[in-house]
Amino acid sequence: MTDFRPRTPRPTTKPVAYEGDSSAPAEGWTRLPPQTGLLIRVPAGSMLDIVDPCGQQVADLYLACVDDPMENLSAGRTVDYNNTVYVSTGDRLWSNRSTVLATIVSDTVGIHDLTLTPCSQQTFDLLYPEFEGAPHPSCFQNICDALSPVGVDPDRIGTTMNVFMDVWTSPDGELHIDPPPTTAGDRFSIRADVDLFAAVTACSAEKSNNGTCKPIDTRVRSANGGSSSTPWPLGPPA
Repeated sequence: MTDFRPRTPRPTTKPVAYEGDSSAPAEGWTRLPPQTGLLIRVPAGSMLDIVDPCGQQVADLYLACVDDPMENLSAGRTVDYNNTVYVSTGDRLWSNRSTVLATIVSDTVGIHDLTLTPCSQQTFDLLYPEFEGAPHPSCFQNICDALSPVGVDPDRIGTTMNVFMDVWTSPDGELHIDPPPTTAGDRFSIRADVDLFAAVTACSAEKSNNGTCKPIDTRVRSANGGSSSTPWPLGPPA
């Protein structure tokens, strides 16, 4: 790691006990195995919780509106309107049409990324020469597979919110990716401001996860505290 690091975490939410662990998710939660993705419908007013059950694992998050899936998360507008590249509790996630999609309501880490696109096969071909072009799971493909059944074309998928990903820039503009600063049970939660489709992945890029890809746990809970553990794995129910 470079000694000079012009990057500090945002103030965080007090940690909440999580009863899941590396062997199984907590009751009421759904586990994404390493290098997989999931489509979850999040009604307006409901909360989407994302937990790192093992530590040092990134989750990619991409949002699309249920009423019109062509309206989706815009990292650029989110950065612009919040006036920060380091969003956290109280900040809002904006769409390509300048609609508030969701509000961050809880964050025990305070470090996330809005600059890097989801890893793709081309990412591994270019940046992981040791794989010699072999097929590799990717967040981009997992997000494509999740959102395709609800009408989101791959060309509509832009920069994701990379939850728990530690990306920072040195004064000369060079990007640095450090291991996620999470420990088991760290949590990130949003409240949907409109009805949303959320594509969530357990990131597939080994270098972004301190060398080992691990699971991610998710759940949707209503404003009154009830939870749902019935997301739509890679598409809506038949």
